[in-house]
Amino acid sequence: MFDVVTGGAGFIGSHLVDTLVAQGNEVLVIDSLCAGRRECIARHIDNGAARFVRADLLDDGWQEHIDGADRLFHLAADPDVRQSAINPDPTMQNNIMATYRVLEAMRRYEVTELVFTSTSTVYGDATVIPTPEDYAPLLPISVYGASKLACEALISSYCYSFGMKSWIYRFANIVGERSGHGVITDFIRKLRENPAELEILGDGKQAKSYLEVHECVAAMLFALRTRGTVNIFNIGSEDWIDVKSIAEIVAEEMHLPDVKFRFTGGERGWVGDVPRMQLSIERIKGKRWKPELGSRESVRLAARDLVRSG
Repeated sequence: MFDVVTGGAGFIGSHLVDTLVAQGNEVLVIDSLCAGRRECIARHIDNGAARFVRADLLDDGWQEHIDGADRLFHLAADPDVRQSAINPDPTMQNNIMATYRVLEAMRRYEVTELVFTSTSTVYGDATVIPTPEDYAPLLPISVYGASKLACEALISSYCYSFGMKSWIYRFANIVGERSGHGVITDFIRKLRENPAELEILGDGKQAKSYLEVHECVAAMLFALRTRGTVNIFNIGSEDWIDVKSIAEIVAEEMHLPDVKFRFTGGERGWVGDVPRMQLSIERIKGKRWKPELGSRESVRLAARDLVRSG
């Protein structure tokens, strides 16, 4: 099996590459290294288990490298929900336009299977929680969520127009070793700068689902057994945890027992923040997969790994 992974030097991408290499697959990583880090996959490149092409998907020159691939995992994206409300253009370019260019390259080189990492934010402020894949209408409240939903529509159209198959995964919050952004990373950074006080955006009551990255990768690969034209799966845990509890766990893992919490107020931490999110994973459970860890356990493991790694 010849797999291409865009964004394969990033957080989730590098863990996916680890697993694909362990399975004995031929792996090509395409990454601009704007957010990813070569050291995350260096051992695979150095021992010849994976090839690496440093390229921006918005440029040319990478497309011919996917010739002959069996499957393309498209993880490269601009993941910053908050920043998308301040400057939308990078999100539009790096999510929508980059995905279009990936699809065009696949069409040209007859790569027929695409795995795409989407997001729970396509659901917006869902009124049904846990939220199933067939929830409607999909009304994102962030530019980031809108960009991912646009990508989903593009992918669907290419599948039905050009004989492709796709797996679209709507993620909860994925956490763990190598993560470079998100609430846990933010809290660790803030507490290293000021161990006495932690700013928490919003009222601290925002409650969301979290899943450890190894479980996420396992779910992604498991769901490939489903062979429809467009296969959409939620991937997350079966519970949630609030932001204040995450702050307490991070402080515990950093051995800071007397941290004062300072809240900025309001139910949203920032423009586009969804204060309540839990995905229904009944569809993938119906295929006989479910996570072994809940949100609290996933957060604690991630905090421990990130604190330890510095």
